[in-house]
Amino acid sequence: MSLIADYGLVLLVLACLFGFFMAWGVGANDVANAMGTSVGSRALTIKQAIIIAMVFEFAGAYLAGGEVTETIKNGIVDANMISPNLMVLGMMSALLAAGTWLLVASTRGWPVSTTHTIVGAVIGFAAVGVSMDAVHWGGVGPIVASWVVTPLLAGIISFCLFVSVQKLIIDTDNPFLNAKRYVPLYMFITGFVISLMTMTKGLKHVGLNLSSTEGFLLSVAIGVLVMLIGIALLSRIHVDVEADKAFHFSSVEKVFAILMIFTACSMAFAHGSNDVANAVGPLAAIVGVIQSGGELAAGEKSLVPGWILLLGALGIVVGLATYGYKVIATIGKEITELTPSRGFAAELAAATTVVSASGLGLPVSTTHTLVGAILGVGLARGIGALNLGMIGKIFLSWIITLPAGAILSIIFFFILRALFGGV
Repeated sequence: MSLIADYGLVLLVLACLFGFFMAWGVGANDVANAMGTSVGSRALTIKQAIIIAMVFEFAGAYLAGGEVTETIKNGIVDANMISPNLMVLGMMSALLAAGTWLLVASTRGWPVSTTHTIVGAVIGFAAVGVSMDAVHWGGVGPIVASWVVTPLLAGIISFCLFVSVQKLIIDTDNPFLNAKRYVPLYMFITGFVISLMTMTKGLKHVGLNLSSTEGFLLSVAIGVLVMLIGIALLSRIHVDVEADKAFHFSSVEKVFAILMIFTACSMAFAHGSNDVANAVGPLAAIVGVIQSGGELAAGEKSLVPGWILLLGALGIVVGLATYGYKVIATIGKEITELTPSRGFAAELAAATTVVSASGLGLPVSTTHTLVGAILGVGLARGIGALNLGMIGKIFLSWIITLPAGAILSIIFFFILRALFGGV
C-alpha cells in the first residue's frame, strides 16, 4: 500500500499541526534563553521582552533558520535505510513527541533543551522503529559534542566579557564616565557579530547571496548603526546621585540596561535562527517526501521552503506569548543574581556562540549555551555567587530530556503505524 498516495493530504495537514505544536513548545520553553537574563536583570519588563522576542525570534527563524534545519532534516537518519512511508510517520512521531515533552516541561517551569528533545525523538523512531543502522551515528557525534563544547565556549566568552567590564568600567575611578565611553564599543560588537553570521551564512534561502567581503562590510555598517543608535539613547542618561548612594553602580547599570536591549534583540534572533530547525526540520523532511510522491532524495540538499520556516516562526511566537513567562523566572532569577552588566555579558556570549553554530549548521542547545554563559558570569564573582541547588535541578532535567523524547517518539511511532494500516 502506498501511504503517500492514499493519505497524502491527511498526513500533510497532521504534519503541519504537529510542526506548529512543536514550534509552540520551542517558544513556550526556550524563550527564557532569549529573554530570561533581560528580565532577571530588570533591564526589560516581561511585556517588553515578549514584544522584542516576537519580532526578533521571527526574523531569526525566517532569515537564518535554513542551515540547521538541513541538519535535522537530513543529517541524523539515513534516508537509504528508511522507506518513504516510515520516514513520514517517524518524523511525525518525532514532532508530536517533542511537542508533548516541551508542554510538560513548560507547565513546570523547567528550562529543558528543545534540541535534545527533537534529536532524541528522531534517533528514537529510527533506531527502534526501523533499525539501529538507520541512524547516522557519525552525524550524531558532532551534535552531541556541541552540547558540551558550546556551554563551555559561552562560559569562557561571558567570563572574559565580564572581566573586561570590571577592568574597563567597574573597577575605575569614574565608572559612569567610562561606561558611557566603552558601552558603545560593546554595542558595535553586538551588531557586528550577529549580522556577520547572518549575512555570510543564513540568507541563501531568501535569495540573497553575499560574498564574504560584502557580508563583512555590511556587518561593519550595521555594527556602526547599532552603535550610533546606542550613543543617542545613552545621551539621555545622567548620573543619579540618590540612587548611587544606595548602590554605588546604579547609574552605571542604567547604561548597561540600554545595552541589554541590543543584546536581547541579538539573543532572540540567534535563538530563532537555531531553534526553529527543531520544529521545521522534521516537517521539511515530511513535506519533501509527500510532494515528491513518495520519493526519498537521499543526501540531496534542498532549500527549505519559506512557508515551512514561516509556520515554525509563527509557532514560536504564539508559544512565547502564551506560556513563555513560566520559564523566564528560572533562567533570569534562580541561577545567580543578575544585573544589566552581568546579563549583557551572558547574553552576548550566548548569542555569539549560538549564531556561530547556526552558521555551521550545528543544532546546539540554546538552553545549555545560555546557562553556561550565566555560570561564566557567576564564576567571575566567585563560586558563592551561584545557586548550586538550582543548577543541579537544571542539569537533571537535561539528562532526562533526551531519553524522554526518544521514548515518547517510539510510542507515537507505533500508534501511527497501527492507525495507518501497519505500514
